[in-house]
Amino acid sequence: MVELVWLIPLLPLIGSVANGVFGSRLSKGTVGVIGSAAVGLSFLIAVSIFWRIMTLPADARSIEIVAYNWLTSGGMSIDAAFLIDPLSTLMILIVTGVGFLIHVYSSGYMHHDKGLWRFFSYLNLFIFFMLMLVLGANYLIMFLGWEGVGLCSYLLIGFWYEKKSAGDAGKKAFVVNRIGDFGFILGLFLLFWTLSDLGAASLNYKDVFAAAHQIPPVTLTLITLLFFVGAVGKSAQIPLFVWLPDAMEGPTPVSALIHAATMVTAGVYMVARNNVLYSLAPYTGEVVAIIGIGTALFAATIGLVQNDIKKVLAYSTVSQLGYMFAAVGIGAYTAGVFHLMTHAFFKGLMFLGSGSVIHAMSGEQDMRKMGGLHGHMKITSITFIIGALAIAGIPPLAGFWSKDEILWEAFEKGHVGIWAVGLLTAGMTAFYMFRQVFMTFTGKCRADEHTKHHIHESPGSMTVPLIVLAVLAAIGGLVGIPFIFADGTALHQYFAPVFSHGAHAVVAAEAGHGLEILLMAVSVAVGVSGISIAALMYYAPARKYAPDFLAPEKMAETLAPAHRLLYNKYYIDELYDYLIVNPIKRLCRYCLDFDLGVIDGIVNGAGWLTRFTAWVSHKFDIYIVDGLVNSAATFVSFNSLVWRRMQTGYLQHYALIFVIGLILIVGGALLSR
Repeated sequence: MVELVWLIPLLPLIGSVANGVFGSRLSKGTVGVIGSAAVGLSFLIAVSIFWRIMTLPADARSIEIVAYNWLTSGGMSIDAAFLIDPLSTLMILIVTGVGFLIHVYSSGYMHHDKGLWRFFSYLNLFIFFMLMLVLGANYLIMFLGWEGVGLCSYLLIGFWYEKKSAGDAGKKAFVVNRIGDFGFILGLFLLFWTLSDLGAASLNYKDVFAAAHQIPPVTLTLITLLFFVGAVGKSAQIPLFVWLPDAMEGPTPVSALIHAATMVTAGVYMVARNNVLYSLAPYTGEVVAIIGIGTALFAATIGLVQNDIKKVLAYSTVSQLGYMFAAVGIGAYTAGVFHLMTHAFFKGLMFLGSGSVIHAMSGEQDMRKMGGLHGHMKITSITFIIGALAIAGIPPLAGFWSKDEILWEAFEKGHVGIWAVGLLTAGMTAFYMFRQVFMTFTGKCRADEHTKHHIHESPGSMTVPLIVLAVLAAIGGLVGIPFIFADGTALHQYFAPVFSHGAHAVVAAEAGHGLEILLMAVSVAVGVSGISIAALMYYAPARKYAPDFLAPEKMAETLAPAHRLLYNKYYIDELYDYLIVNPIKRLCRYCLDFDLGVIDGIVNGAGWLTRFTAWVSHKFDIYIVDGLVNSAATFVSFNSLVWRRMQTGYLQHYALIFVIGLILIVGGALLSR
């Protein structure tokens, strides 16, 4: 079955083409079935490959399948090849499994949209490129998928292109990602150039990793930093995070797919895949960890005061991605990928849950106009709360195990500062997640009367994916429970062939179970504290026990400058507009004026001069050249009229002229004596 891995990306591509070409002539139900079935079949093949991989010995769990030779240049040959190993197998399970649920959800959420066939075509195409990214056995295949998901994000975020804000958000995502991609491709060039000098020119992972020890440390640091620039753009880290919150302009299933399970995790996957290079470049690892944990805290503070239900989740995504980068930056690759997996479950659940709320609220996204929805939408409410508990780090849900492992490994490896910031961020996460829960599902409904009459639970096509994801968010972290396995968690054992150094943290942890349990307790206490503060501020039954200064309005008034700063997202977009966007616009206007006034002036002047010269030449030709020719002709014609009279054709006239001429000649001769 492993040999059929090429079908995993091919099936979504076929679904994309089928809906893109024929979808406008098919029923909406058929379009949804084609799009969902394509990804569902890919998931089934992925499950069979996972099962096959698990039956192999650990040292045999890396298989390269070559489809065909893609291109050959000089001494380098690049194959269209797929790498099946524990990391890629887990990723294809996440992409196709969560992707399938999102496709099923979309068939209900987007059913009334006139462009449903186009939407499913884009979704399937996105899945295809993401699968190429994670399955590729070389950097060129990865880069193909890397650029493809960037293109599809533009198409999906700006899907409702009639809405200006959606179109602008799509363009913003595309441009910001291109900035990161520029760094990524420079890293590829530098890597290939360096390996060529070493006589090992290749873009195949195995060849590159085998030669990594020969690369000079400074060069390797620069290569990994350039790769990380690409990851910063794709995974929305400081300073290139600004596209992701605006991407909420796309349909909610797009938010769930792009921002929970696939595209934004591509940067984390790329660093994890290149763990050999990053392990040899410790300076880059420090940069990755600092940027990651800084982004986690930065985005969490913004999420504290946002009122748009999807914007809260957007900044939460940025924050959780920061956690993942902090993990891989300190070398805790298994922990980072573990959190990537659990995040796909609970964040996919919460995005789809928010979509269910928006669907019930007739498109309303402001939480200040919600409230009391639990009574109308029990399935959505319960599943959403499960997701919130998971991300808040409450045991035994999935988010607790993955987040705790990141914090523990940071502490155990001596990164106490990262552990402290991560712990603070965890408390903020618990607070703003349950602020969202209380504002949305509890208390009195604050919607207008018209909206109140239309609030209802979503159809089964939307609630079934919520239930499945809620189950995964609840139990999906059990594979990462410590203390059970002698050789570390099941995930550490699973990833051992990919992250050969990953067992080191586990062995060290075995000697300090007591400390780890203590840190777990601290983490849970911080999470519970965040939830409790949110309850005192936003949950009506608890509000009567809270001091007055905890009233949201009072807090906003007391901390007005800080609240304004956070609500306006630190004015980063305005700062970028002032420092980058507006100067570039002014430069473009200057260039336009220069083009119109100088370049076009020169071109138009040259055209005018050419026309004037042609006019003068034309007049010179008519009046001088043609005039001389015509004058000569007229002179000849006039003379011919005179001399023609002498040519009468009569012999006696010619004889007379002859005699006259003879007389003149003889007379002249006689007179000259």
